[in-house]
Amino acid sequence: MWGRVGNLSGMKTRILTLTAGLLLPLSVGLGGAVEKANIVLILADDVSADMFSCYGRPGSARTPNIDRIAMEGVQFRTCFAPAICGPSRALLMTGVYGNRSGAFHNSIWAFDSRGTLFTRQHSWARLMKEGGYKTAMAGKWHCGAKLPWEKEVGFEEFCAWEGVDKIKSHFGVDALGTGRRKDIKLPDNRYWYPCYVRNGDYVDVTEKDFGPDVCCEFLLDFIERKAKKKEPFIAYWPTVIPHGPYSTTPDAGKPMDIELPKPNVKGLSREAKTRVTSAHGKKQQERFVNLIEYMDKLVGNLIKKTEDLGIYDNTYFIFCSDNGTAVTAKDRGVERGVHVPFVVKGPGIKKRGVTDELTDFSDVAPTLLDMAGIPHPKDIAFDGKSQLPFLTGKADTHREWIYAYTGPVQVLRTRNHLLEARAPFYGTPQGRLYFTGDERFGKSYKRVDRDPEHAAARAMIEKVIVKLPSHLETDHSFWTSKHGKRWQESHRDLADLKKKQLHNHPDYVHEDESFATSSLAK
Repeated sequence: MWGRVGNLSGMKTRILTLTAGLLLPLSVGLGGAVEKANIVLILADDVSADMFSCYGRPGSARTPNIDRIAMEGVQFRTCFAPAICGPSRALLMTGVYGNRSGAFHNSIWAFDSRGTLFTRQHSWARLMKEGGYKTAMAGKWHCGAKLPWEKEVGFEEFCAWEGVDKIKSHFGVDALGTGRRKDIKLPDNRYWYPCYVRNGDYVDVTEKDFGPDVCCEFLLDFIERKAKKKEPFIAYWPTVIPHGPYSTTPDAGKPMDIELPKPNVKGLSREAKTRVTSAHGKKQQERFVNLIEYMDKLVGNLIKKTEDLGIYDNTYFIFCSDNGTAVTAKDRGVERGVHVPFVVKGPGIKKRGVTDELTDFSDVAPTLLDMAGIPHPKDIAFDGKSQLPFLTGKADTHREWIYAYTGPVQVLRTRNHLLEARAPFYGTPQGRLYFTGDERFGKSYKRVDRDPEHAAARAMIEKVIVKLPSHLETDHSFWTSKHGKRWQESHRDLADLKKKQLHNHPDYVHEDESFATSSLAK
């Protein structure tokens, strides 16, 4: 679709030339052999851009290692991803919006896309594997029915968070029956006493083992093995941090303190309830910040490993998040729900620092392929555009608009305008239009739905939406399908879901969130 970059050519030379005119520099090793660049892609779980110190927001965590990636390369001030994890990961892995793939929501996989996501679209991992890269994934998958180790997806090595029953059914390893794992009930098993499968075998752990450490150690070993063999690699880490429950970490708190109990406020006065719940919320926020800071520490371990191996200068590092922070942003069709961090550095990338250029998750797949010098597939076009020309300074701009969604709700942004909460299915086909200027994070936005000065901007946005395939409009084929009818049956009362998906959390309402009854562009 829009902005697709042409295929690579000249792959046997020391410099690969893209048909779009970009020169992609590669390292030259001993004997004059070309060394393809390595890639480390890190995806955080359920956290908005405002929680990382490089974004300069009050109350953020201290993230010096993620900040270093931003400082040495490019920090996109505005990156959009779908507001909930399944569609976000599907878009990241395929470069195809839910309008075409069918991955609209964790509960809405149209066109049988839960099972066909990687047969109707291409996984960049498989394309990179076929192009000579070694591929590894560690952490949380949550991306349709196909699993990372299946051939359609393409990860050769993996350390995946899985339940004991799935490990038994997938690989025949009975961790409980053989006594390799204690049969104890936990509120969650992604953090303390974690449950992971590594290259087909259960990972033996104790109660003092922390899940993110298990994944990081796996990736450190993978990186070292491939670097010593001079094999180009991509290490994909969709970490479980900081998804709830907000556990303690090895640096803050005691092991096995996985979930902070909710306070008992029964019988308390209103004032006492407020005091107790406020103290609980403060402790939860402290744990949330501690998790983010621990993740940053592990990112630093990966950076140091590449430095120790002498491959840092030939390795791309990308850090981003799948959707906005849980409770306050996740699954909301508003800017905060889809606004995620995105920082990148690597060989040939110009040190730009913070940029106002726009990007979204459809750009990830074509960017990774260009970083690896691997041709784009010819049969299925990406909806996104490779960032590499902009990152390397071969282009001064990247995109005019970016797009995201959750369920039937759409969000679209240009440099100065934001359309959020557009959902014909919910009766809000006009959404809410804001003039944002150079501001972000909801600061000083102005509602301009009926402002004649902004009618042209509205018309341009609606023109983009019209060109996109239907996004669960009222006549979308999903609603008459078996799965669509089942979804509607289980959501007879849409009031609560509609209220959540069309509005900000009360703590983040900055402007009027009512809906206009007409549009100047109509």
